[in-house]
Amino acid sequence: LFCKEIEDKLIKKEIDIAVHSLKDMDSIETKGLVIQAYLKRNDSRESFVSKKFKNLSELNNAKIGSSSRRRELQLKLLNKNIKVENIRGNIDTRIKKVETGEYDGVILALAGLKMLKLEKFAKEIFSVKDFIPTAGQGIIAVQCREDDEDAKKILKKINHNETETCALAERSFLKTLGGDCDTAVGCAAILNKDNIELNAQLFSDDGKKVFNVVKLGKSNQPQLLGKLAGEEILKKSKNSFAKKR
Repeated sequence: LFCKEIEDKLIKKEIDIAVHSLKDMDSIETKGLVIQAYLKRNDSRESFVSKKFKNLSELNNAKIGSSSRRRELQLKLLNKNIKVENIRGNIDTRIKKVETGEYDGVILALAGLKMLKLEKFAKEIFSVKDFIPTAGQGIIAVQCREDDEDAKKILKKINHNETETCALAERSFLKTLGGDCDTAVGCAAILNKDNIELNAQLFSDDGKKVFNVVKLGKSNQPQLLGKLAGEEILKKSKNSFAKKR
């Protein structure tokens, strides 16, 4: 909804450039608008913030805060002996709730902590293969009107090509999957010279099953790789996951 509000202003020409956190954007482009620049990706990993504990594995009957269904289900895969409860508020608010003992810990995007210089609170940092983040995590996307050639020229100059390659692969995967904002899915592209490795994870609609795919492809065809990974994970999930669109 927040992205839509900004996009509406762009369409109405109240603004000329919109800046978004890519992970909040719909995988289907809004008609008349285009993402013209992807800024160099910040850290895409997930982190565990706690006052009492050093790592997730030592938790037993502890209360972890998360407002993401994906994170909740992933947490249960890593440690079944935890309770996951809904948490709201910005990063500062969530950390404060941990510091005051309202929660034993919380999972936060490391990029957000780094942007606010709060990474000291991260007790454990997970690899993108062990705790697959949401698609686009750590990427800032800059959007403009499709017919605004001046803005497009300017934005192209600040585009980070390697980040764009990863973003296109991840967004293509999401688009192929046909999920919605409630779909528990993770996706992370790792670029290595001319190759991309796409790690993806999808939970069934009831949250009881999990499906994983690791797909390798060429960096000059990121959207094809995302599409193939999406088709493969849909095939694996069969009747456990229904496309929402």
